[in-house]
Amino acid sequence: QVQLVESGGGLVQAGGSLRLSCAASGRSISNYAMGWFRQTPGKEREFVAAINWGGGSTYYANSVKGRFTISRDNAKNTVSLQMNSLKPEDAAVYYCAAQDSRVVATTNPAGFGSWGQGTQVTVSS
Repeated sequence: QVQLVESGGGLVQAGGSLRLSCAASGRSISNYAMGWFRQTPGKEREFVAAINWGGGSTYYANSVKGRFTISRDNAKNTVSLQMNSLKPEDAAVYYCAAQDSRVVATTNPAGFGSWGQGTQVTVSS
């Protein structure tokens, strides 16, 4: 499995931006589809964004489309999530995940086998 570590979370005012990063180790992520998910207390983990192995195909939850951008740098073994125009409802713990597939076969969390520990994003109104 690939090990994942997220960073970049923090406190931001509504309307502001944050950039989350996910650093992978143990294996190259070039053969993995990658995704970002988020979770708030008492709720299920929800899909945010995903990207195929080469970065040519990206997928977004409707709630973040047009505001968030997922990208990857296989040479650096990293995945990023640029979050703009943040809203209070975007506050959550954000997780990076790897899917053992070069294409995004599913956006269901159960389809991702490796997970980071999460990074907290807080958005003040």
